[in-house]
Amino acid sequence: MKEKLIDLFEYTNHFNKEMIKVIFENKEEINEKVINLINHTLNAQQIWNARISGETTFEVWQINPFETLEDINRQNFLKSIDIVQNFDLEKRIEYQNSRGTKFENTVFDILFHAINHSTYHRGQINSLLKQSGLEPILTDYIFYKR
Repeated sequence: MKEKLIDLFEYTNHFNKEMIKVIFENKEEINEKVINLINHTLNAQQIWNARISGETTFEVWQINPFETLEDINRQNFLKSIDIVQNFDLEKRIEYQNSRGTKFENTVFDILFHAINHSTYHRGQINSLLKQSGLEPILTDYIFYKR
Protein backbone atom coordinates (compact mmCIF):
# COMPACT_ATOMS: atom_id res chain seq x y z
CA MET A 1 0.00 0.00 0.00
CA LYS A 2 2.84 2.40 0.79
CA GLU A 3 4.32 1.95 -2.68
CA LYS A 4 0.99 2.84 -4.30
CA LEU A 5 0.60 5.95 -2.14
CA ILE A 6 4.11 7.03 -3.12
CA ASP A 7 3.21 6.51 -6.77
CA LEU A 8 0.06 8.62 -6.35
CA PHE A 9 2.02 11.41 -4.66
CA GLU A 10 4.54 11.31 -7.52
CA TYR A 11 1.60 11.69 -9.91
CA THR A 12 0.22 14.58 -7.83
CA ASN A 13 3.61 16.28 -7.68
CA HIS A 14 4.15 15.90 -11.42
CA PHE A 15 0.85 17.44 -12.46
CA ASN A 16 0.99 20.17 -9.83
CA LYS A 17 4.34 21.17 -11.38
CA GLU A 18 2.80 21.10 -14.85
CA MET A 19 -0.11 23.28 -13.70
CA ILE A 20 2.23 25.79 -12.07
CA LYS A 21 4.26 25.94 -15.29
CA VAL A 22 1.22 26.54 -17.51
CA ILE A 23 -0.15 29.17 -15.14
CA PHE A 24 3.21 30.96 -15.04
CA GLU A 25 3.55 30.89 -18.83
CA ASN A 26 0.03 32.31 -19.27
CA LYS A 27 -0.29 34.68 -16.30
CA GLU A 28 -1.73 37.46 -18.45
CA GLU A 29 -4.51 35.27 -19.87
CA ILE A 30 -5.81 33.51 -16.77
CA ASN A 31 -8.28 34.79 -14.23
CA GLU A 32 -7.84 35.21 -10.48
CA LYS A 33 -9.80 32.01 -9.77
CA VAL A 34 -6.96 29.95 -11.29
CA ILE A 35 -4.44 31.61 -8.96
CA ASN A 36 -6.76 31.00 -6.00
CA LEU A 37 -7.22 27.33 -6.91
CA ILE A 38 -3.57 26.46 -7.47
CA ASN A 39 -2.72 28.08 -4.13
CA HIS A 40 -5.59 26.30 -2.41
CA THR A 41 -4.50 22.98 -3.91
CA LEU A 42 -0.97 23.36 -2.59
CA ASN A 43 -2.10 24.84 0.74
CA ALA A 44 -4.47 21.93 1.36
CA GLN A 45 -1.77 19.30 0.88
CA GLN A 46 0.48 21.23 3.27
CA ILE A 47 -2.38 21.46 5.79
CA TRP A 48 -3.13 17.73 5.66
CA ASN A 49 0.56 16.88 6.01
CA ALA A 50 0.86 19.25 8.96
CA ARG A 51 -2.20 17.79 10.66
CA ILE A 52 -0.61 14.36 10.53
CA SER A 53 2.84 15.50 11.65
CA GLY A 54 1.65 18.05 14.20
CA GLU A 55 3.21 21.05 12.47
CA THR A 56 1.95 24.57 11.79
CA THR A 57 -0.46 24.79 8.88
CA PHE A 58 -0.96 27.26 6.07
CA GLU A 59 -4.28 29.07 5.75
CA VAL A 60 -6.69 27.28 3.42
CA TRP A 61 -7.03 30.14 0.93
CA GLN A 62 -3.78 32.05 1.49
CA ILE A 63 -2.16 33.38 -1.65
CA ASN A 64 1.53 32.58 -1.77
CA PRO A 65 4.05 34.53 -3.85
CA PHE A 66 4.03 32.92 -7.27
CA GLU A 67 7.76 32.30 -7.21
CA THR A 68 7.30 30.08 -4.12
CA LEU A 69 4.72 27.70 -5.61
CA GLU A 70 7.21 25.23 -7.08
CA ASP A 71 9.05 25.03 -3.77
CA ILE A 72 5.81 24.60 -1.81
CA ASN A 73 4.82 21.79 -4.15
CA ARG A 74 8.25 20.15 -3.73
CA GLN A 75 8.15 20.46 0.06
CA ASN A 76 4.61 19.04 0.11
CA PHE A 77 5.76 16.08 -1.96
CA LEU A 78 8.77 15.38 0.25
CA LYS A 79 6.70 15.68 3.43
CA SER A 80 3.97 13.39 2.05
CA ILE A 81 6.56 10.76 1.12
CA ASP A 82 8.15 11.05 4.56
CA ILE A 83 4.76 10.49 6.18
CA VAL A 84 4.02 7.46 3.98
CA GLN A 85 7.38 5.92 4.82
CA ASN A 86 7.49 6.70 8.53
CA PHE A 87 3.95 6.72 9.89
CA ASP A 88 1.60 3.85 10.61
CA LEU A 89 -1.05 4.27 7.91
CA GLU A 90 -3.72 2.87 10.24
CA LYS A 91 -2.92 5.32 13.05
CA ARG A 92 -5.86 7.58 13.83
CA ILE A 93 -5.14 11.31 13.82
CA GLU A 94 -7.26 13.85 15.67
CA TYR A 95 -7.44 17.27 14.02
CA GLN A 96 -9.63 20.33 13.61
CA ASN A 97 -10.84 21.55 10.26
CA SER A 98 -10.59 25.20 9.24
CA ARG A 99 -13.87 25.91 11.05
CA GLY A 100 -12.63 24.39 14.30
CA THR A 101 -14.71 21.20 14.13
CA LYS A 102 -12.88 18.16 15.51
CA PHE A 103 -12.49 14.96 13.50
CA GLU A 104 -10.47 11.78 13.55
CA ASN A 105 -9.27 9.75 10.56
CA THR A 106 -6.52 7.30 9.72
CA VAL A 107 -3.27 8.53 8.19
CA PHE A 108 -4.14 6.55 5.05
CA ASP A 109 -7.55 8.21 4.71
CA ILE A 110 -6.04 11.67 5.17
CA LEU A 111 -3.31 11.02 2.61
CA PHE A 112 -5.73 9.56 0.09
CA HIS A 113 -8.00 12.56 0.59
CA ALA A 114 -5.08 14.93 -0.09
CA ILE A 115 -4.38 13.15 -3.39
CA ASN A 116 -8.03 13.13 -4.41
CA HIS A 117 -8.48 16.78 -3.41
CA SER A 118 -5.57 17.83 -5.64
CA THR A 119 -6.97 15.90 -8.58
CA TYR A 120 -10.36 17.56 -8.14
CA HIS A 121 -8.93 21.08 -8.14
CA ARG A 122 -6.60 20.42 -11.08
CA GLY A 123 -9.76 19.50 -13.00
CA GLN A 124 -11.30 22.82 -12.03
CA ILE A 125 -8.16 24.65 -13.12
CA ASN A 126 -8.24 22.82 -16.46
CA SER A 127 -11.83 23.97 -17.00
CA LEU A 128 -10.83 27.56 -16.30
CA LEU A 129 -7.82 27.30 -18.61
CA LYS A 130 -10.09 26.07 -21.40
CA GLN A 131 -12.54 28.93 -20.75
CA SER A 132 -9.60 31.32 -21.16
CA GLY A 133 -8.78 29.80 -24.55
CA LEU A 134 -5.80 27.83 -23.28
CA GLU A 135 -5.11 24.15 -23.84
CA PRO A 136 -5.93 22.11 -20.72
CA ILE A 137 -3.34 19.62 -19.47
CA LEU A 138 -4.18 15.94 -19.83
CA THR A 139 -3.87 14.98 -16.16
CA ASP A 140 -5.56 11.59 -16.17
CA TYR A 141 -3.65 9.07 -14.09
CA ILE A 142 -3.70 6.51 -16.92
CA PHE A 143 -1.94 8.98 -19.25
CA TYR A 144 0.68 9.55 -16.57
CA LYS A 145 1.32 5.80 -16.31
CA ARG A 146 1.69 5.25 -20.08
